[in-house]
Amino acid sequence: MVQPIKYYPDTSININAGPIRSFKESYSDMVTDIIDTMKEHNLNALTAIQIGYPYQLMVIKENEEYCAYANPRIITQNRPFDSTEESIYFRNHAITVKRYEELSLIYDDKNGDMKTKKINNKEESATFQRKLDYLFNGTLLDRLNPNQKEQAIVALAGKGIMPDKTEEYCPTFSKKEYFVSVTDKLLFFMFVSLLLPLFGIEKSTLDSWYSYDKFAFPAVILIMIGFFFYAQYEAKQFSQCTSCQVGNNLGVMFKRITVGVVFAVASYFILG
Repeated sequence: MVQPIKYYPDTSININAGPIRSFKESYSDMVTDIIDTMKEHNLNALTAIQIGYPYQLMVIKENEEYCAYANPRIITQNRPFDSTEESIYFRNHAITVKRYEELSLIYDDKNGDMKTKKINNKEESATFQRKLDYLFNGTLLDRLNPNQKEQAIVALAGKGIMPDKTEEYCPTFSKKEYFVSVTDKLLFFMFVSLLLPLFGIEKSTLDSWYSYDKFAFPAVILIMIGFFFYAQYEAKQFSQCTSCQVGNNLGVMFKRITVGVVFAVASYFILG
């Protein structure tokens, strides 16, 4: 039976598919659904997860035969190359990623027996690797570096593949990172000040560093409070942003404030 295909930005595809343990009638039905869906959309390859079945199964059309690969794994890979690929998930938007031409792999056949296979063809190996990505919580976007990924998302938005409102998706770099960067530098120099007595530094110099510590500690607290409120403001700008979650931001804030408290107390007893 033909099943609906999941398209970007549907995130329900981003889960780790589970291994297939039983190769009975339900398995055959799932393979049939994948093949029927491939024929309906004129596809050369499709995974179970792309039609809503969370299992490690892909079907690839090889010549005129539809070959099912259950629980596939790549054992070795050689001869990297840049592969420009299209995927039905991205409505055939082309993205260039790194792949390997030569593959050695294992998989289970329709009877659950383990088989081996070697691929030494760029097109076939790229197809296999692309479909394997889907089985392990990955898409073409996950093969890109942060800048390339952001550019691809913007390009997809421009084609109307996702809502043309890129502000709904958090950027790869947030201005709140400036708060964290400044705080980390202040904490670093507080730590350095605690080591100075080991080198026989003059008392006047140590007093200056102690004055720095008395300034840096409250500065760390204020900057982290500012970080939290800016992060909350930023979170309201994006409807989908994992790094904007309150728990993440609280963790960043309390971690650095705790370190600041430890350094301040140590500074009081060592330099004060």
